[in-house]
Amino acid sequence: MPHDHPGHAHDHHDDHDHDHDHEHDHAHDHGHGHHGHHHHVPKDFGRAFAIGTALNLGFVVVEAGAGLFTHSLALLADAGHNLSDVLGLVLAWGAATLAKRAPSGRHTYGLRKGTILASLTNAALLLAATGAIAWEAVRRFAAPTPVESGPVMIVAAVGIVINTATALMFMRGSKDDLNARGAFLHMAADAAVSAGVVVAALLMMLTGWLWIDSLTSLLIVAVIVLGTWGLLRDSLDMALDAAPRGIDPAAVRAWLAGRPGVSEVHDLHIWAMSTTETAMTAHVVRPAADDHDQFLHDICSELASKFKIGHATVQIEHGVGAQACRLAPADVV
Repeated sequence: MPHDHPGHAHDHHDDHDHDHDHEHDHAHDHGHGHHGHHHHVPKDFGRAFAIGTALNLGFVVVEAGAGLFTHSLALLADAGHNLSDVLGLVLAWGAATLAKRAPSGRHTYGLRKGTILASLTNAALLLAATGAIAWEAVRRFAAPTPVESGPVMIVAAVGIVINTATALMFMRGSKDDLNARGAFLHMAADAAVSAGVVVAALLMMLTGWLWIDSLTSLLIVAVIVLGTWGLLRDSLDMALDAAPRGIDPAAVRAWLAGRPGVSEVHDLHIWAMSTTETAMTAHVVRPAADDHDQFLHDICSELASKFKIGHATVQIEHGVGAQACRLAPADVV
């Protein structure tokens, strides 16, 4: 973002691996803090993502084929649910990979935004697929199709094993890593859904009630829609540069306004650089302070720890003289 007062522009970057230098150059204060990326996927999860993605993608193909062969809509719906989580795994893996790409040329933020576009596309495709499954399920209520329950139970049971094994690979790091936790929860949910398909197939075998297949399909569709709706909403918000959920801009503004020597905060913007990283820019007015380097270092560290904002750019203005900041009014962006 362009700054109106070059003499008081402070770019703050957060990097846990770099020391912090404080310099005064040509009477301009340049604060050098740290530039951190939070919620990254540790290197040892790369193998877990690769194995989990390969196993589940292979199973999706087998399950979809088995669904067509046995005429089981519940298996097809479960394959769609598994595919949704395979896409989720790939997205989390891609987010970790793209976050490591250094900015270059015209892509001054790197390719981080690609994770948001992928998430948005993922959600849109899943909603379209679930719509097709729901339409077929409703049609089958009127004209039930015979289902081979035995093979359905076997395939769904294999799904329980694969999803449980994948979940266990991520369980160790699920407390400390957001992407690992998401992968663990998705795979655990998939195992539960596959268990539901086994129970439904057993009930059909015992009772001969063919409508159980359609009902199970609709229940799985409901599970997918509930998860995907949040994904769609959050992805759309991120694509429109809304502040990520979990970060209250008013709370950030109030916290900044309460820092030592600050008399005013304006032009505050908070947005997602990727599905796992948050950036912020702000102008703060400090009329009498002369400790700008230390001030910038401290607030950038605290923004990262308190609000999970790892990339903060703060412009300090003295707020004296006739020239006011043209971005100060609340209605100016």
